[in-house]
Amino acid sequence: MNELPVAIDTFILQWGDMGARWGVNRSVAQIHAYLYLAEEPVTAEDVTEALGMARSNVSNSLKELLAWKLVHRVPVRGDRREHFAAETDVWEIAAKIAEGRKLRELDPAITALEDSVAHAAGDGDVSKIQRDRLKAMLDFTRTADRFYAQMLGLSTPKRKALLKMGAKISNLLPAAKD
Repeated sequence: MNELPVAIDTFILQWGDMGARWGVNRSVAQIHAYLYLAEEPVTAEDVTEALGMARSNVSNSLKELLAWKLVHRVPVRGDRREHFAAETDVWEIAAKIAEGRKLRELDPAITALEDSVAHAAGDGDVSKIQRDRLKAMLDFTRTADRFYAQMLGLSTPKRKALLKMGAKISNLLPAAKD
């Protein structure tokens, strides 16, 4: 295993821990961190050696990162091995993660809630309160889905501006009764 500078090693370990808290496999997050900081495309063997992980774990993790579109293959002249590089624009990384989470979490949740609301509508054993709560959850989830879609549709400069505005944006909204 290659010795990494302390700052790099710390970042990789912390990114892995953070990923684990967000439901991402620790190895996947660590490999992403390593590739994010890599100055040139690297091979799976490079990752294996640098991080001291099993080759099969690295291979599977790279497939997952490719599926999330956080990593891409890079051809290197004169080398038949596959080389990988990570997206390095943090705003693009955030957008790709948000898009992936929407597809893997929000979309199935909406489908399940729509199914539950439909079944509840025709079931006399489901109370009005329960039907109303299911509908409220569906409405909330659809609203979150629309928000995700709208944010993903914005340019990076507009997303940056919105995030920097934070709660100040609420001053632009008409007064609402709580």
